[in-house]
Amino acid sequence: MKVLVADPFEASGLDGLRAAGCDVVHDPALKDEALVAALAGTGADVLIVRSTKVTAEMLDAGRLGLIVRAGAGYNTIDVAAASARGIYVSNCPGKNAVAVAELTMGLILALDRRIPDNVIALRSGHWNKKEYAAARGLAGATLGLLGFGSIAQDVARRAQGFGMHIVVWSRRFADQPDVDFAAYGLESGRESRIAVAATPGDVAAAADVLSIHLALAPDTRGLVGAEVLARLRDGAIVVNTARAEVLDHDALAVAVRERGLRVGLDVYPDEPTTATGEYSLPLLQLPGVYGTHHIGASTDQAQEAISAETVRIVRSFKETGRVPNVVNLARRTPATHMLVVRHRDRPGVLAHVFEHLSGGGLNVQETENIIFEGAEAAVARINLDGAPTDAQLAAIAGGNDDILSLQLVAI
Repeated sequence: MKVLVADPFEASGLDGLRAAGCDVVHDPALKDEALVAALAGTGADVLIVRSTKVTAEMLDAGRLGLIVRAGAGYNTIDVAAASARGIYVSNCPGKNAVAVAELTMGLILALDRRIPDNVIALRSGHWNKKEYAAARGLAGATLGLLGFGSIAQDVARRAQGFGMHIVVWSRRFADQPDVDFAAYGLESGRESRIAVAATPGDVAAAADVLSIHLALAPDTRGLVGAEVLARLRDGAIVVNTARAEVLDHDALAVAVRERGLRVGLDVYPDEPTTATGEYSLPLLQLPGVYGTHHIGASTDQAQEAISAETVRIVRSFKETGRVPNVVNLARRTPATHMLVVRHRDRPGVLAHVFEHLSGGGLNVQETENIIFEGAEAAVARINLDGAPTDAQLAAIAGGNDDILSLQLVAI
């Protein structure tokens, strides 16, 4: 199996892929047309990427069966195009959660104590203890979390260690009036309260610090806009280490200028696709706005964990045909009926069944064939996009002596 790695990748991961018997081509400079050409030239079965965009044109260039996003998010991959071509898309969820949570807490602390400004002043030869001694502190403050995936949960656990109270909005809690936060390793008591809010705006209204941990989806794009930001108190902290597109940066800039919001960002609109380059965002020039270079997942620990998970995914695909962490399979079969065929385990039985189904204009959506002990008999479960007629069922049952019984079930 040939694997093309089109982004920087850990040496341990490359070694792991080779140890799994893969022919590995590693070129972290591949982008755009160069990647199209590489997919066509190498005939790769698997593509591994981090930040590189994967387009429909790239998918048409080669013979890919699997794309692995060596990270959690996969918004840089045209998942719909991959699904239309029968290409698996997989990711490595949770492997960078601790790293992103650590950066999130680092930004919160830096904003509260104005650490970068302290450093700049001292490097410039200025001593101003009176100015920089003014800080609220985190103990007893309320941290608002938008989203409650693995990263937000790690942030919450660390925030509780600082004595912060927590309020959460997440779609996973939409139908759960009472949440057992102990199941997430969190305490809920007098010293560190934790509660669920009904809307993102309600979180903002309660928060001294608002931290964004939302995946990018049609209903989250621009979700943190002027309406949500308006409910924050003056001087509140906003941190985004998730996706740039969920935050309205123009509205945020207005809130910074007019209401003194302090901001920590690790993700930005229209980021460079290369490791180095020129980048400008007016928001980053405002006082009280700190930025890091999209480094949330970039600790040695996180990269090694992601590398190991990527190798596991590729190895499973190579050795079993199964893909862990697939993000683009149908959540529910579109089939309307299941044909259950009990049959002797002989050559040609299922071919006979499929021939009659196809002749009747029925499409097989999914199939499973289970063998009984001794390998004399089996049961096939065949999901169909319609129901065979009585005549078709009779033709299937009567046309092969190895078919023992048929059962049609509406799904």
